[in-house]
Amino acid sequence: MASPAEKMNLPPLPPGGGFLIAPVGSERIRTADDFTDDQRAFLKTAEKFAVERVLANAERIEHKDFPLLRRLLREAGELGLLGLDVPEAYGGLAQDETSSMLVTEAMAKNGSWSVTFGAQAGIGTLPIVYFGSEAQKQRYLPRLVSGELVSAYALSEASSGSDALGARTKAVLSPDGKQWVLNGSKQWITNAGFADLFIVFAKIDGEGFSAFIVEKGAPGFTVGPEEHKMGIRGSSTCALVFEDATIPFENLLGEPGKGHRVAFNILNIGRLKLGVACVAGCRNAIQLAVQYGKDRKAFGQAITAFGLIREKLAHMVALVYAGEAMSYRTTGLIDDRIALSSAKRGSLEHDKDVIAAIEEYNIEASILKVWGSEALSQVADEALQIHGGYGFVEEYAIERVYRDNRVNRIFEGTNEINRMLIPGTMLKRAAKGQFPLLELARSVGQAIARGELPRIGPGPLAREKRMAELNKYLMVHALQTAVDTFGPALSDRQEVLGALADIAIEAYAVDSAVARALQSARAGAVDPVAEACVKLYALESHERAYARAKKAIRATVVDPSACRGHLSTLRELFDEGPADVTALREIIVARTLESV
Repeated sequence: MASPAEKMNLPPLPPGGGFLIAPVGSERIRTADDFTDDQRAFLKTAEKFAVERVLANAERIEHKDFPLLRRLLREAGELGLLGLDVPEAYGGLAQDETSSMLVTEAMAKNGSWSVTFGAQAGIGTLPIVYFGSEAQKQRYLPRLVSGELVSAYALSEASSGSDALGARTKAVLSPDGKQWVLNGSKQWITNAGFADLFIVFAKIDGEGFSAFIVEKGAPGFTVGPEEHKMGIRGSSTCALVFEDATIPFENLLGEPGKGHRVAFNILNIGRLKLGVACVAGCRNAIQLAVQYGKDRKAFGQAITAFGLIREKLAHMVALVYAGEAMSYRTTGLIDDRIALSSAKRGSLEHDKDVIAAIEEYNIEASILKVWGSEALSQVADEALQIHGGYGFVEEYAIERVYRDNRVNRIFEGTNEINRMLIPGTMLKRAAKGQFPLLELARSVGQAIARGELPRIGPGPLAREKRMAELNKYLMVHALQTAVDTFGPALSDRQEVLGALADIAIEAYAVDSAVARALQSARAGAVDPVAEACVKLYALESHERAYARAKKAIRATVVDPSACRGHLSTLRELFDEGPADVTALREIIVARTLESV
């Protein structure tokens, strides 16, 4: 029996949020098996640099050795690691998004370095790549790519963090029309203490939200003292102050009043890269936990022999499997859409196509940011727990990992804001006819009414494929109920939107994990560890999706009788069959202990 999604007329390249529409496994997704030799070479080069130059200097970095950080940025530039997203005409390497993500992964071995590198190669450089004038690109990009110049991205203010458009920093044109005069302040600016260049957002005449390039030393511009942070202590974080600060007229970045396009599109890239870095951080934390656990003896044996420790490790590894599946799938989607561009790479038309591709998958970028940061939080916590008391002292690396990871749920738009964006973007696109969500909702509703729940034929991961589809049904049913109840006022019901976002996140994770495992099958046989990871993750994910759907319904439907009816429907969409999780755990842990 065809599912509602299978009956729909779908485009050849899925739209953003398309994982809700297409049946699991019906589209080939990008996985690690698809990496090219060049991509693997970039990853190898970046990992070697991260181990030999960054980890080897971790203590100096932790104690704010900023000259060292500048030197490391120069060395990264010499290796080409700062310019993967930059056109060759300006000294870059003009690589695809997947290559850039792999380098981001490698740099995640140290939190302070990771954010320093990201602020330079990502949010500090890409605004000029995609929105700069030709003169601005010629003036700044070659020196940013080489690491000669260090950049920072200044969006947040003390009173407007996630509410970026509420910025109070003001820009006015000087009477002679030759300069912009800025007044205001910025808060939490990474790299600020030693940056040469700042991408600053301000409102022209207090209204037109715009972006500007501000150079260090501009009259009236000062950098505040270093913040003393709980984590990422080795990175520079300062406030910026503008008191009648003057910058040249030509340092307006992009169009006046269109700064939101710069800010939000660059944030989409930042969210994607942050999510990928968090998945890599999970891998690093698991390695620390396994290495410690194999050496730590208790009651006459290594603690990795104990069931509760093995349970933790299996859960952590399964998380990474799903996270990698989502990461490479998303960068692959962006690369595939960019590949449709017929414009010359580095041209204004091509830059517009790149931004359009990234913007198309902003739902997935927000999902990766939320999922990745929260997965790393769980993994870091469990890895520290495996260390016991030793994990609480600075001598062990996991202590720093635990502190450093906490900020990820705040960076690049808080997880709360990103949760609002996930269903909110789907609904906005549906209202414009750009996303067939309402059509899918009608089809799913009719299928549920007829008792036609997802059916999956025999084969590998059949139950998990069904769970992936059930997660989508849970999302669509809860979303349609909320739309029917609140209408446009749903945008004000944050607790409902947050629950809906969590279901969508679980739907994307399981869909991606199942597709990855099935694609990696050899002669029809799925790798046993991949299969175990998918089965364990899907089981836990499905339970979470069901719980969040119940929360959404209870926050939406106040009539007791109607609420009970919806909850009854949800129970029909929940697979509560048995599963031998102990056996799955042992398959995962056995391979993990062998490989570390």
